[in-house]
Amino acid sequence: MSSDARPTRLDRPVEASDHAIGPDDAPMTLVEYGSYACPSCTSAHHVIAKLRDRFGDRLRYVFRHRPIRASAESVPAAEWVEQAALATGAFWPAHDELMRLGPDFAPGQLDAWATQQGLPPRSEQVARRVRDDFESAGHSGALVSPTFFINGRRYEGPWDEAALGEALLGSVGHRFHTASLDFVRWGPATGFLLTLMSVLAVVLFNSRYGAGFEALWHQPFGFVAGAKAFSLPLLDWVNHALLSLFFLVVGLEIKRELTVGRLANRKAAALPVAAALGGMAAPALLYRAIVPDGAWSHGWGVPIGTDTAFAVALLVVLGRRVPVELRVFLTATVVVDDLIGILVVALFYSGEIHLLPLGLGALVTLSMAALNRAGVYRALPYLALGILLWVLLHEAGLHATLAGVLLAICVPTRDPANLPALMDQAQTLIREEQERDAEKVLRRGPSEPTVHALQTIFERIESPADRLLRRVEPWSSFLVLPVFALANAGVVLSMDVLHGHGRLMAAVVVGLVVGKPLGIVTGALLAVKTGLAIKPPGYSWRQLVGAGLMAGIGFTMSLFIAATAFPDPGDFAAVKLAVFAASGLAALAGLAVLWPQRQNGAT
Repeated sequence: MSSDARPTRLDRPVEASDHAIGPDDAPMTLVEYGSYACPSCTSAHHVIAKLRDRFGDRLRYVFRHRPIRASAESVPAAEWVEQAALATGAFWPAHDELMRLGPDFAPGQLDAWATQQGLPPRSEQVARRVRDDFESAGHSGALVSPTFFINGRRYEGPWDEAALGEALLGSVGHRFHTASLDFVRWGPATGFLLTLMSVLAVVLFNSRYGAGFEALWHQPFGFVAGAKAFSLPLLDWVNHALLSLFFLVVGLEIKRELTVGRLANRKAAALPVAAALGGMAAPALLYRAIVPDGAWSHGWGVPIGTDTAFAVALLVVLGRRVPVELRVFLTATVVVDDLIGILVVALFYSGEIHLLPLGLGALVTLSMAALNRAGVYRALPYLALGILLWVLLHEAGLHATLAGVLLAICVPTRDPANLPALMDQAQTLIREEQERDAEKVLRRGPSEPTVHALQTIFERIESPADRLLRRVEPWSSFLVLPVFALANAGVVLSMDVLHGHGRLMAAVVVGLVVGKPLGIVTGALLAVKTGLAIKPPGYSWRQLVGAGLMAGIGFTMSLFIAATAFPDPGDFAAVKLAVFAASGLAALAGLAVLWPQRQNGAT
């Protein structure tokens, strides 16, 4: 799950030494990190003036320096303002004047201004003040000028008066937006939601509403067009249709890793690939060693999967106890794990194959590939064909979630954009609009051609595959997976479930808790010993064992495969309990191994 890992709060609160205007006890405090040589800052300066007129003594405004690197005059301008404040005791008149003179200072203009003001040469004291503010900006997550903080929290929204004013007032919409961002950026958020929905499902299943709750998931829903009908139980819509979004995200993440990510380099990819292969072979072999031939033997795929959300969430909880290199290793390993898991589902857990819809599905896939080759970068044609492909694969007897992976493969990527050129083009369009101010009678805002041109520039900055991943991934993490857990995690807590299923449950638990770490460590060790891969020195083999135990948290993939492998409700209920128990044991064991602080120079 992708997220913005920058700090969201001020590294230091507003102090007496800060340049502030407005009462200290004002209910609203707006801190700006800005620059006098920044066009956006000069525009924001006028917005701040309107906000001060609007809120009066209810607003305290604080300015801190964040000189921009693009202008040679940015640092001198900040230092001259500080020198003026030091010499006269008044910061704001100099601040306001340079905001009006900027942002394009001519060579020597600032020195001439300082001479006119009768200022002494810039001292080391003012230079240090500007450097301190710039460092504070970095520690606070302010990477651009201007960056605003409202009551200590970084503001992420438009800089116009209406939006900033709404944020300052703390409207319900803004508070909801802020709380949502905080939750999404919380590392364990997806794992927390999965746990919550799983517990809720178990509680409901074992309550007086259990029968009705279970019946709800078996209610048929579908579409009728004349004599034709397409209907599925609600549970199948979740496991086959909704989960296709999850597999679309998995496919896009795999594609990114193979092209520009951790798996793009052979040497870098060798260790997690070997670990993932071992981490899938060992659980399957242990499962088959425990379970005899028969109805249960088909469930060997249950212990091979890893729940990425839970595993990564626990690593985030461990924080600095886990080296960054180990997080990279585990993330890359579960990406490969997901890829192989998808292939396993497609090859071994599909139904009877029907050739006509399968052939039509192949034609649709070729059509998406042809669109890619033709340089079609709009998402709509791919999404339309992807939905059609899902229907055809379902009718063909394959697991229809495979459509999500095929769609991810076909969505185009392209070389990184020439960002400076695009920014120059956007600035040219904006300047042209500003120069037409005299013509803006009976007009509001930029012209429609300019809006379309700016939108085209924005779309070119991001690859279509990356843009689709960014838009779909939150839906997968915060809707699809929680709903999947709610629909599939429910089980009646009764000793009757355990009756006659001891060997089956033991096979699942041993496969996940023992097979996963054993296979991952063995695969990684063989790759290193044979020279195919190199283990980074940032983590020890003991810590790699801990990561392998974390990979024993099967949950989503394990339940997904179990739902197909065990059509008998009693068998499925027993396997669900085994998956829950194994995932909990694996998590606790992984935490126990990784909790001790790592030693320097681990090998």
